[in-house]
Amino acid sequence: MSGKRTAVVLYPSPGMGHLVSMFELAKLLDRHGLSVTVIIVEPHYDTGSTAAFVARSSASNPSVSFRVLPRPGSLPRSPSRHREALAIDLLRLSNPELRRFLLESESPPSALVLDYFCGDALDVSAELRIPAYYFFTSGAGVLSVLLGFPDLHSRTAASFREMGRSPLHFPGVPPLPADHMPVPMLDRDDPVYEGLLYLSRRLREAEGYIVNTLEDLEPRAVAAISDGALPPNFCVGPLVQPRDRGSSRGGPECLAWLDAQPEKSVVFLCFGSVGLLSSEQLKETAAGLERSGQRFLWVVRSPPGGGDGSDRPYEAPPEPDLERILPGGFLERTKGRGLVVKSWAPQAAVLEHGSVGGFVTHCGWNSTLEAVASGVPMVAWPMYAEQWMNKVFLVEEMKLAVPMEGYDEDVVSAEEVERKVRWLMESEGGAELRARAERAKERAAASLAEGGKSKVALLEVVERMKRGI
Repeated sequence: MSGKRTAVVLYPSPGMGHLVSMFELAKLLDRHGLSVTVIIVEPHYDTGSTAAFVARSSASNPSVSFRVLPRPGSLPRSPSRHREALAIDLLRLSNPELRRFLLESESPPSALVLDYFCGDALDVSAELRIPAYYFFTSGAGVLSVLLGFPDLHSRTAASFREMGRSPLHFPGVPPLPADHMPVPMLDRDDPVYEGLLYLSRRLREAEGYIVNTLEDLEPRAVAAISDGALPPNFCVGPLVQPRDRGSSRGGPECLAWLDAQPEKSVVFLCFGSVGLLSSEQLKETAAGLERSGQRFLWVVRSPPGGGDGSDRPYEAPPEPDLERILPGGFLERTKGRGLVVKSWAPQAAVLEHGSVGGFVTHCGWNSTLEAVASGVPMVAWPMYAEQWMNKVFLVEEMKLAVPMEGYDEDVVSAEEVERKVRWLMESEGGAELRARAERAKERAAASLAEGGKSKVALLEVVERMKRGI
């Protein structure tokens, strides 16, 4: 391509779940003729293997630039226990460095693409007259909830936690139990609640929403956020990581093991880059898998505090000692039928593998879309952030998952793990769920193909950015 390429800057919030899908968008914009820079703000807490991801991504996609902003120094001490409070403070205090970078850029950007948590950067974009878009790394259903959150806040004085299972009503989504709102929103007196309320109010200031979903997966929610009073939305998903078989850690081992298993026979269990099961929950899960008699591939991370009773909420857990944290003899008794890998697996490649017939997931949106793109049915076991909402949408609206009962209690029992794994892999209901997942896979592929809805939406975004609107 000849001529100078239009520059755009993408600004994800800290956390692998946000960075991964933002980088997939960066690659698409680059392929369509834009010069893309991804801004990284290094957090003061563990968010997964950010540095390693950036290094791999830079090596494999050199035309996409990364820029790490200097840390703003120590963060103010927040009384909130939620890491989202740290993220909000970090990103707000990073505004001066963001402004400096944008002013000093050789090619002034024609668009700034923000993560939800980066709402304070709207002040910078307005000052510099750079059109700002949100890239929404969750689905249209969650976006509809966040857009409606300020209005709901004004109509009640109660905390969502106090409201329990009272249904909340938002456009385009099923009734949502109040205590299934994102965990940091549950307590109205927590400072992070006010921070998220502020960010939700600012959503309407953007030029548009780029959403990592496909219209045919969430038609009612997409219709709700297409209200003419809101900025336009562009559903460009599913944007998922490429199916890399893995060159380090557990990748080659687990995929080679899957190669030897019968078709659609393996249940895959993985709970995200920061999802941790307690010591007790690890043992209950192991017992349930063993008693189920099903083949399984399980990614295990050390429990909170490494299982030694300490409390290190913002530090990366140590490499798991499987013999110590799993029941005695479990690995030997399930050898051949199951495989446990430490900390990480190439999830997209695993889900696409023909031997995988089910996915026990924390309902993170990236994981959800990877399962949809691969046609794999899910057992929904939400843990943090917006995952409890995603569980409701997956089970009740999309009908692509069955819930792991007890997810809202301290421990899911071994009996429930056994029951749901057996149901998924052996029952008629599980077969019907698998058939729906296959149809969703076909719709996803069609949406991304030439002339598909997501592809058309992406081209419209690119055109708007090239025109600086």
